Amino acid sequence: MEVKISENFSVGSDVVWQLLRDFGGILRWNSNGIESVSVEGEGVGAVRTIGIPGGLELQEKLEAYNEEGRSFSYSFTGKPVIPLDDYYATMTVLDEGDSSCRVDWESTFEHPAMDPEAARQLIEGIYVAGFAALKQTVES
Repeated sequence: MEVKISENFSVGSDVVWQLLRDFGGILRWNSNGIESVSVEGEGVGAVRTIGIPGGLELQEKLEAYNEEGRSFSYSFTGKPVIPLDDYYATMTVLDEGDSSCRVDWESTFEHPAMDPEAARQLIEGIYVAGFAALKQTVES
């Protein structure tokens, strides 16, 4: 399954990229349902552990990073918290002019333990909430 959500921002791409490029800095722009973040390692291969309510921990591995292309990709790793297989997501910041940009957040995954529509809604909901938090951070 594929999910892709895009959001426009009324700030330059450099402003947004400075936040997103820090794989361990997710709390700087998104505290929705996130209680803590820690990172083991640096660069591609680093694993961030995101503490979420209920004492659960979601682990994500940095799979690719492109500074020039302003994008990075990550996968789920460790003990599964969300019942998806082969989850691979990419966030890309695209320049739309001096004071605007667009961010694309897309993923592919398998959902053997979930109804397809429920899986799509779950991931879209995470992305929409993340974009709302990012927008509040950079446009406030």
